[in-house]
Amino acid sequence: MSRLLSLLFGRLPIGWLQLRHNRGRLLAALAGVAFATMLVFVQLGIMGALNGTIRTSYTPFTADIIISSNDGNTLADGSPLARRTLYRALAIDGVVAAAPLYIGKLDWRRPDGSVASLQVIGLPIEAEKFTGPQVTPLIRNLAVADTALIDRQTRGVDTAALAGVGPSKPLQFEVNDRTISAIGTISIGGGFSADGIMVVSDQTFLGLFPNRISGTPSHLLLKVSDLSQSEALVRQLQNRLAGEPMEVHTLDEMIAKDVRYQTTQRPTGVIFGFGVFMGVLVGIVIVYQVLSTDVADHLREYATLKAVGYPHRFFLSIVFEEALVLAAMGFIPGLILAMGIYQVMSQATGLPVLMSPERALMVFAGTLLASTLSGALAARRLKGADPADLF
Repeated sequence: MSRLLSLLFGRLPIGWLQLRHNRGRLLAALAGVAFATMLVFVQLGIMGALNGTIRTSYTPFTADIIISSNDGNTLADGSPLARRTLYRALAIDGVVAAAPLYIGKLDWRRPDGSVASLQVIGLPIEAEKFTGPQVTPLIRNLAVADTALIDRQTRGVDTAALAGVGPSKPLQFEVNDRTISAIGTISIGGGFSADGIMVVSDQTFLGLFPNRISGTPSHLLLKVSDLSQSEALVRQLQNRLAGEPMEVHTLDEMIAKDVRYQTTQRPTGVIFGFGVFMGVLVGIVIVYQVLSTDVADHLREYATLKAVGYPHRFFLSIVFEEALVLAAMGFIPGLILAMGIYQVMSQATGLPVLMSPERALMVFAGTLLASTLSGALAARRLKGADPADLF
């Protein structure tokens, strides 16, 4: 460490030697930085899981443009639409196909008494242009009434029990007083609003939700002939539907809007975002406290050096050296602890809480920045110190 810092700063590693001199304080500071790093990682992991589950909830279907009610901000929110809007959209040049999309939620009470919340997606079986890669090969099998594709990663369900489900080995269960036969599986996973996903035909959907009618789908999906014209067609549709309670977006815009709303407007996203802020704040306070105490302990030595002509940037480099050492050495145990917590959280909740290299690098850069900021704050006392007043 001493040799590396000597090469990096081009002088004796005074900051590292001062930290190492008081090992108890050094260990306490490293524990504090590691805790703050772990706290940031955990909050970012949950935020990442929230974003990931929002995006994966769109994978059972696909579209170039989506029309939704203007009183909804997510896939599952919003009032139903008038189906006749579908035919108005098809009348526009460039729109080559359209399909209604039905969204609902129901509880699946399993034989052991546990209950799983399922987000139900209903699509016409002939709408193969609008099905995702996992659903496309199986959508025609849903022509039989009360059949479904069940999410084998549904939270709380034994994945091994669903592994063999197929047309020759259906899984039958009761939901909303109807017997549903799962004749295939998809792999999506649970999110923050549902434990899993079930895909059915539009006719089966209407049977499961008797208060819904075919003329009022949740969203309208559109395909265009030229993807480069999608945004122009969105504007054209917005003008055509002006004055009606609807919004028109490309599918990517809709997903981005959903993620933005759930992470900045919903309490869950706001709480996790505040947790990240608190983690950064705790880290800054801990490192500042350590560096400030160290500066105070060595103020007379610094004053002596200042009296013989050492410039302020020399002392600043010592404080920054200490800040960088604390950041680098505290980050590693924080990362290891966070990876262990990710593993536990993922197994306990079924959420995709994963450590990505990009996140690790981002938090490391943030740790360095927060420590440098703490060092700059702690060094302010040195700048205004008069050597004559210190003796």
